[in-house]
Amino acid sequence: MQPVLLPDVNELSLRTTLELISDGIWDWNANTGYVYRSPSWYKMLGYDIDSLDNTVFTWENVIHKADFERVMSHFDDYISHKSSEYKIQYRCKAKDGTYLWIEDTAAIVTQNQDGSVARMIGAHRNIEAEKQLLEHNKQIQSSLQSLVDKQTQELLDANQKLEKQATEAEVLATTDALTSIANRYFFEQRLHHEIARANRFNEALSLIAMDIDHFKNINDLQGHIAGDMVLIKITNLINNHVREIDVFARWGGDEFMILLPNTSQVEAENVAEKFRSLIADEHIIQGHCVTASFGVAELVSKESSEQFIIRTDRALYLAKEEGRNAVRCQ
Repeated sequence: MQPVLLPDVNELSLRTTLELISDGIWDWNANTGYVYRSPSWYKMLGYDIDSLDNTVFTWENVIHKADFERVMSHFDDYISHKSSEYKIQYRCKAKDGTYLWIEDTAAIVTQNQDGSVARMIGAHRNIEAEKQLLEHNKQIQSSLQSLVDKQTQELLDANQKLEKQATEAEVLATTDALTSIANRYFFEQRLHHEIARANRFNEALSLIAMDIDHFKNINDLQGHIAGDMVLIKITNLINNHVREIDVFARWGGDEFMILLPNTSQVEAENVAEKFRSLIADEHIIQGHCVTASFGVAELVSKESSEQFIIRTDRALYLAKEEGRNAVRCQ
């Protein structure tokens, strides 16, 4: 018996097929970072077709925060061959801000010579109706529906109150009180996350350390209030020029850190030079020419967060040793 063969498939017929399929198809080229998403993927989440970036950032940004680590752990296990199947259910953010339950199924179709992923294709299936049906059946099975409704409302009210308190507490715990940017605690958390992300997707990650030159002299000559104003003005100046994906944080005192995902050392050096020039050209405070020194480093293979910071600090120390108001790379 002869095997059944597929008819010839050209680009037009393939596109038509993808448009007809209700599932959202995605195709990730791990070597270039390009991600194709079918029209049905956009329609499923309510976005205009091809309105989002064709990168893994788009996927990461739509995953519900509560599901993110679970999804990434499952993804890592599959691409590192610790598990034989990639199939997981989680919530994705739709254009209107609501979340939709989907089932994500995928397979590696091409590998590099070293065994790493070269290409992976998958599909997002809308299972929101199934989830809602399961929830509905649970409610029907309850013999005390009215009591359940009352208790549910009480729980919702209490949960909203707790969420509000948790959000306020998180802001206080992760924000620098003086400058209103990220604090050291939040930065260290994001640094571990971005290092894992850079290793996972084989993308560049750079770090900039910034220190205000002769800051002690400003405090000694003009007082701590003036020193605080310098910190706030410089923070606002830099904050207007960082990207949404960057992490700008106060490391301590007059030292700041800027984490730059998907950015090479050469690109990060240009960013640091831009910031140095902005500060030097700005009249920060009367009677004092305020400048800053910068150290730049790019993450290297198998480097820990501590080693990454130490190398960046060495570059900053070199900038200060060689006269300040400068950018140096490690």
